[in-house]
Amino acid sequence: MITLSPLRWGKQYESLDFIDVVHFDTGAPIAKIGTVGGGIVTRDLRTAEKARDALLAVPPAELLRMCGQAAELFQTGTLPVGDQMQTVDDFIHQQSASTGLPEHMCRNNMQKNAFVLANMEQILQCLTRGLDLSILSRGYGDEGRGVTVSFQAQTPVLGAVLPNNSPGVHTLWLPAIPLQVGLALKPGSQEPWTPYRMVSAFIEAGVPSAAFSLYPGGHDAGGALMAKCERSMIFGSAQTVAQHAGNPRVQAHGPGFSKILIGDDVVDDWESFLDLMVESVLSNSGRSCVNCSGIWASRHTREIAAAIAKQIGPVDVLPPQDPEAKLAAFTVPAMAEGTYAMVQQDLAESGVTDMTAEFGEKLIRRDHCAYLRPMVVHADSAERGVAMKEYMFPFVSVVECPQAEMLRRIGPTLVGTVLTRDSKFIAAAGRCTEIDRLNVGPIPTNRLNWLQPHEGNLTDFLFRARAYQTAELPAPLAAAR
Repeated sequence: MITLSPLRWGKQYESLDFIDVVHFDTGAPIAKIGTVGGGIVTRDLRTAEKARDALLAVPPAELLRMCGQAAELFQTGTLPVGDQMQTVDDFIHQQSASTGLPEHMCRNNMQKNAFVLANMEQILQCLTRGLDLSILSRGYGDEGRGVTVSFQAQTPVLGAVLPNNSPGVHTLWLPAIPLQVGLALKPGSQEPWTPYRMVSAFIEAGVPSAAFSLYPGGHDAGGALMAKCERSMIFGSAQTVAQHAGNPRVQAHGPGFSKILIGDDVVDDWESFLDLMVESVLSNSGRSCVNCSGIWASRHTREIAAAIAKQIGPVDVLPPQDPEAKLAAFTVPAMAEGTYAMVQQDLAESGVTDMTAEFGEKLIRRDHCAYLRPMVVHADSAERGVAMKEYMFPFVSVVECPQAEMLRRIGPTLVGTVLTRDSKFIAAAGRCTEIDRLNVGPIPTNRLNWLQPHEGNLTDFLFRARAYQTAELPAPLAAAR
């Protein structure tokens, strides 16, 4: 059994307290994680400048080269993780065993993280709008117009309270290293594998170990991280996002409420988009913020819902090793039960119909975990509460709404795929501030272009532009004489 120890600015810490990580289905222990309390996190963050100093000693171009090497190591190498050497297969088995994700989904998420690392130079070119990274490193410089520009780092380290539900979100903090900002991470108790392996890959590639801290622990560790880091990320529920709304020091990531909007000009041909809709709902077991939770159209909505239900309603539980497995387990059965209870409340509202009712039981209980099978519901109006819901399994509401009302009714939408040739509707969607990532045309909501910002620009979050002027000092009086 592997033991994972906290990392304090590159140095392993021998914990006195441990938590067990267990197999989601059997309950058997698979790992021990040493934990720290908020006091240790607070103490360490007093010296956070050392993490940035260590990275500033390495030119950005060299850090980018190291990112490429780290991508290869992360995806193919055998790396020191905890007290063992971890192969790729070890990583996949361990991650699947603790999170309940099928193994092929773990591999897909691993490839996604490796892709971002391997393409970091292009990604940063897009995030910085082509800025020479040496300007961010030095703090000022000429960007090519004969004008001095200046950017000031707002924090020596990026703190992150990481989730358990999907390993793909780790792409969001990876660019901090080539931006020469250290990392203080609180791994999820069920998904510590990606941050531990990624940090190991960075260090093996030559990135200074002093740039990294890993703080497994309870809520006090996460609270200290959020309180003491000048810039931090947190992943959680809609309530978590609301709690940090308006706080410039926190980038909060929660449900995506991603949607597909079908224009009046193409809705009669909705069948040609069926595969796109199914992929958007079902991929990654519906666990991602980019999974589609709402499909909006002015007509044919009941037929659309029935067709999607026919495709995904029969999907059943398969072993995590099965390459055809499409459902991830809820490692805490009570969470599945509570989620299903909320869905039942949604279905009690007039005008809401469960289109997957004919495909059998949805809540599947096991001794140590539970599953929720896919659900498609039809809402006859955007007024129905279910139109604004998102759940952590393949769940979608198909909503009947006039096209003219869609953009003012959809609410916050991380990814909006707009299916239309109507130039006025496309222009209106482009102006709609509720949509973060806009796809115009048949692009599934789950297919991201990582060369574009995702839920905010990390560079803008970590740095601020400021005025910077220089002038020659007069010669000393003694020299003049």
